[in-house]
Amino acid sequence: MSKIAVVFWSGTGNTEAMADAVAEGAKGAGAEVSVFNVTDFSADKVDEFDAIAFGCPAMGAETLEDSEFEPVFNECEPKLNGKKIALFGSYGWGDGEWMRTWEETCNSAGAVLAAESVICNDAPDDEATANCNALGAALAG
Repeated sequence: MSKIAVVFWSGTGNTEAMADAVAEGAKGAGAEVSVFNVTDFSADKVDEFDAIAFGCPAMGAETLEDSEFEPVFNECEPKLNGKKIALFGSYGWGDGEWMRTWEETCNSAGAVLAAESVICNDAPDDEATANCNALGAALAG
């Protein structure tokens, strides 16, 4: 059974709802899933998991949340070489540039993106929830 971590930051609850859907998808595919608010996760936990889903909404000028999420992610980044990961998050404006930039960062770190990243505008609708379920299942597979 694969061990999956779902690590997220959420300001309004939208990305948290996405995290729950990712976790459900991974559990449905038979994985053991742990869900963490980013403040409860650290780089020393990366090696405990077979795969990790990271969730963060777009902030400001389409950037990652920089006071809590980004510092933890930056600590984890050197440990992501060869690690199966997936990315998700919500946004309120723009076109998803923050996710494309984040994917490039992960690819440069040698991470293996298990599924197409999931982004949604504001709260996840049925399609976004289904995509998050699929992302979780892909991580578990």
